[in-house]
Amino acid sequence: MSNQWNSGIHDRNLKEEICEIGRRVYNKGFAAANDGNISIRVGENEVLCSPTMICKGFMKPEDICAVDLDGNQIAGTRKRTSEILLHLAIMKERPDVKAVVHCHPPHATAFAVAREPIPQCVLPEVEVFMGEVPMAPYETPGGQKFADTVVPFLKGGTNTIILTGHGTVTFGKSLEDAYWKTEILDAYCKILLLSKQMGRINYFTETETRELLELKQKLGFDDPRFHVEDCDLCGNSAFRDGYKEGIPQQTAFEPAPSYPGYLQKPSTQPTPTNNGNHSEQLVKAITEQVMSALGQ
Repeated sequence: MSNQWNSGIHDRNLKEEICEIGRRVYNKGFAAANDGNISIRVGENEVLCSPTMICKGFMKPEDICAVDLDGNQIAGTRKRTSEILLHLAIMKERPDVKAVVHCHPPHATAFAVAREPIPQCVLPEVEVFMGEVPMAPYETPGGQKFADTVVPFLKGGTNTIILTGHGTVTFGKSLEDAYWKTEILDAYCKILLLSKQMGRINYFTETETRELLELKQKLGFDDPRFHVEDCDLCGNSAFRDGYKEGIPQQTAFEPAPSYPGYLQKPSTQPTPTNNGNHSEQLVKAITEQVMSALGQ
């Protein structure tokens, strides 16, 4: 499939790309029956999208419809999906976004249903290709209020959002790019759930986390941690201001260590996984106490 962004609401190649992504979503078990929806921006005010009430695994190019950025249908014989407003809210807020995929990948949706935030600082691929995954508050799907729930979390290059009690939405520079984020997220959530069954997950040290962020910068990927000076590197804090109600609290997993923001100097304080200096000081103190007790 081409990753090139072409204009034209009648471009058959782009319609075929939407159908191909629909087949992948369906075959991976990310969308049962007529779940999910897919879109790609094809002009300044034109977006191709999947129609309502259709299985994403069986779409044909002639099923694809088109809307403007206000959600008005401008082409297609089938009715556009009501959840296109979610896609358009993302595209209007983020001109760099060309494609959006919304679906219900089971492992990631389990976190959405449990309202459990996704832990960071665990897997290199997630740190580099996704970063922090915010959790938008619940709203009845389909309307503008539902679409607006993601807007506070679109800053700083985020590309993946958990929709509380509903599913996921991922977005990027192409349809494949947006879809890949869904695969990465669901695979990660599956790994987290399996690790939970084993009894634990291990977090990266502060040094390891910073090395991954440096790699991410070198590869040209954006991340909210590059912009928010006081955000904790592993603590689901980059999007704190986006929550009007309570910030989702991590309860299924032990909270990650607290590391200072990427824009700050590395911490000199000991952490549970990086305590070499602290250990040396402790050994020295104990030695002095023993020598003093012996009168030496």
